[in-house]
Amino acid sequence: MAEANQYPHTPDKKLTAVCGLFCPGCALFIYTLDDPERLKGFSDRFGCSIEEVKCEGCRSEKRCIYCNNCTFDKCAADKGIEFCGDCDEYPCEQLKEFQSARPHRIELWAAQQRIKEVGYEKWYTEMVRHYSCPQCGAFNSAYDLACRKCGATPSCAYVDQHRDEITKFMESVK
Repeated sequence: MAEANQYPHTPDKKLTAVCGLFCPGCALFIYTLDDPERLKGFSDRFGCSIEEVKCEGCRSEKRCIYCNNCTFDKCAADKGIEFCGDCDEYPCEQLKEFQSARPHRIELWAAQQRIKEVGYEKWYTEMVRHYSCPQCGAFNSAYDLACRKCGATPSCAYVDQHRDEITKFMESVK
């Protein structure tokens, strides 16, 4: 497994969706990078091949089965914008529906606003801290209630802020 310091700490737009999702905080990105057992467990649970669930970032060539059908990136490209927050129609109905469907999307509006306020690079650096374990520095997803490396709770600031919504969602999909 990769060590926490091998994760992508340097701003890279390949690792940020136009909608404002932060790829290094995504379970499938993390599993692809350094947790093949959990990647296999995910693929088995949802009836997909391991190749279908591997993801190297929302703007990469290798996206998971769920992100391959994303329409936000094409829409942004057609409009010549980098992020949905730059659009005159922001937030559109499709983005509102997307944002409300899963707990890992709770902060999309805040992400878009922060990117506008401080720029992409500073926001990315803030997200590195937001999804890192305060004890060991490992990246954790929005669904890792305890750190996947050292077991600390909460696993990261994102989980600390949204634990109730995450727990409620996870109970609903059991």
